[in-house]
Amino acid sequence: MTTHTIPCTPWALGAPLYMPAHRHDILECANGEKYPSLRSMIFCTEDAVSHSEVDSSLRHLGLCLQGFRSMPERFRFIRVRNPEVLARLLELPHIDKIDGFVLPKFDTSVFHAYFDQLKGTPFNIMPTLETRDVFDVGAMCELRQALLQDDVFARILMLRIGGNDLMNLLGIRRPRQLTLYDTPMGQVISQLVTVFNPYNFALSAPVFEYLNDNDTLQKEIQRDLAHGLCGKTAIHPSQIANIEAAYSVELDDYEMAVKLVDSAAPAVFKMHHAMCEVATHRQWAVGILNRQRCYGVSVETALACAEVSV
Repeated sequence: MTTHTIPCTPWALGAPLYMPAHRHDILECANGEKYPSLRSMIFCTEDAVSHSEVDSSLRHLGLCLQGFRSMPERFRFIRVRNPEVLARLLELPHIDKIDGFVLPKFDTSVFHAYFDQLKGTPFNIMPTLETRDVFDVGAMCELRQALLQDDVFARILMLRIGGNDLMNLLGIRRPRQLTLYDTPMGQVISQLVTVFNPYNFALSAPVFEYLNDNDTLQKEIQRDLAHGLCGKTAIHPSQIANIEAAYSVELDDYEMAVKLVDSAAPAVFKMHHAMCEVATHRQWAVGILNRQRCYGVSVETALACAEVSV
């Protein structure tokens, strides 16, 4: 299994970059020769690969795996196509060089087909919520209960929200210059957050598919963060730096978080013109500190404070 100097956590993934499994430069990407700042990548055997290319893509992946080097701060996943493809991947000689699998179109109908195979393996798993069941609260609660089984929950790294697949089911596409939250998906995301987050599941932020509108991307990331989402998938390398820069924390938030997790902190206190209450804000504080460990404090905020102090 790949060894890392940092644990594989939702925030540590940064902005995962999807790439088709038949790309000729997979080895360079996996080993950091290409996109050296990339924190995580997902080699896709599903939507990014046509049916006629599946066999050749799996052979290509198998050959590339032999050359994967240990990368301490780079996480590598494979998005399987279906349970049958997962079975073929698990048989590859060097499959232990990846960190885990993304399971597409995940719901209770394929639960056992996937997890029966994964039992006893060391892989991190990211099921993707992108079927009609996502719109059914009862179905999501049923899925949550299945995922809470001890031998399953321990290997769930995060649940991915398949924004484009879900909008396809609705027959819509996000208009330009509007965030996902300005469409019916805003309500869907809020519903998923309330179903899964209280049970300690992390949820990913869906992709932003326009490459020439960083202003709207930044607005959407702020909405992602307000909903408790992380790990926004990048569809192009040009998005990665913009996404991860937005994940740095504000200095005021960082300082409040540090105080909230301090065992000597009073139950309620005022800080930075805000009420801080340990009993109700501690979980938020832990999340802020996890973000800060990966992305630091906002450069703009730190510089502004330095100028004031001078």
